[in-house]
Amino acid sequence: MEYIVRFAQHHYSFRQPELEAVAELVGVDLEIISYSDYSPYCIVKLKDDAAARALVSRCILAQCVIALWGEGNNYEELHADIKRRNCWPGYQNDPFAFKLACFAGQRSQPEWSEIIASFKYMDFKGPVQLKNPDANKFYVMEEWVQDVETSTIGTARGEVPRKIYMGRFIVESARSAVDKLDLKKRKYISTTSMDAELSLVTANMALAAPGKLFFDPFVGTGSFLVAASYFGALTFGSDIDPRSFRGKDTERKQMALMKNYEQYGIVSQFVDAFTSDLTNTPLRDCYFLDGIVCDPPYGVREGLRVLGTRNGKIIEPTMIDGVEAHYRPGYIPPKRPYGFEAIQKDILDFAARSLVPNGRLAMWMPCTSSEAVDFPVPMHPNLELICVSEQPFSSWSRRLMTYRRLPEGEVSDISSGRIKSDDDSGVNADELNEFRRRYFTRHLDKLKNAEESKSG
Repeated sequence: MEYIVRFAQHHYSFRQPELEAVAELVGVDLEIISYSDYSPYCIVKLKDDAAARALVSRCILAQCVIALWGEGNNYEELHADIKRRNCWPGYQNDPFAFKLACFAGQRSQPEWSEIIASFKYMDFKGPVQLKNPDANKFYVMEEWVQDVETSTIGTARGEVPRKIYMGRFIVESARSAVDKLDLKKRKYISTTSMDAELSLVTANMALAAPGKLFFDPFVGTGSFLVAASYFGALTFGSDIDPRSFRGKDTERKQMALMKNYEQYGIVSQFVDAFTSDLTNTPLRDCYFLDGIVCDPPYGVREGLRVLGTRNGKIIEPTMIDGVEAHYRPGYIPPKRPYGFEAIQKDILDFAARSLVPNGRLAMWMPCTSSEAVDFPVPMHPNLELICVSEQPFSSWSRRLMTYRRLPEGEVSDISSGRIKSDDDSGVNADELNEFRRRYFTRHLDKLKNAEESKSG
């Protein structure tokens, strides 16, 4: 059967990958018949209503799913297609409501009444109940933007709709979770906490579900872990700075991160959080993780660092009051500069060592918007790149890269995304982080151009 998945009209490059990931997660055979980043309406083929409910009720970037009863470029074609499909028998005596949805357009009340009247051949005899949640809801959806096939978001509104759909509402999506997990309502956050919507999408891309174990090696305030646990996964994480998940109050017996789990009633899904960096992790090298979700530091405000000393210098233990300093509360271990490419390589290596076959890594990484070719997607022979979705900003963007751990004996093609081998040859933040260097170069160029414009 054909259905319409109605998407939220933002995060365009994330919508189809999330839909396909959720289809794999819930075990639904999905065929996408028509999709455009610039239209909220996606036509898919699914087995039945149960499959449609299972699929969309877990999605974040979809709004709802509707059984397709007809489509056309005008109402004459729409009615002809509805009559050809003949889906309405069996619903004529039930309570019902008609609703109109216009994308980039609007209708007056007299026009809307005329549209409703055009469906009288369906001969619905049931009572009209607009507020009854159990009543059948029939949607007429008009798409007014004329240039949805172009390379930019369409803005040219036609005098008549370019496409019209009609169908029966099936179920709403899980978008209510975005409001529930909103950072503005969350008890413990920081300036680097990922917003709730993209955290939930990341958890979906990594296939978070009950019975799975998820890990974040840059846990911070736990945005990704909270999202994965919201979907039922067991979660734990680590961070090089324990203050990020413990909070600044060192006397508090409970880590601050737990406030978020308590707030959403998912404490039973939390395993633990510990101090570590990825290059010095205490975790064993074995396949035990079902998913890894992370947003590593970009090293823009201050350079990237890992545990260790510059040039490998050995520091002798220091005794304070008869106790070695590194055993005392509040001890801050030494750190050394770390490369931007090195962090990507280490994450992929860790994922290859730790993920179970078909387990997923969902990793965020930045790039400059106009120079993405200079920041190739990192690849690993034991990981298959599933998809890359991009969130653009003004002068830079960040990409969500999703990988699948290949079963033993399978190898992926890494020729298009190798990481430079000389990444650790520098000694300071700019030399070790090409993204940081380009970011500040572009920023300084903008300031210089602005000053020249004022003086001119």
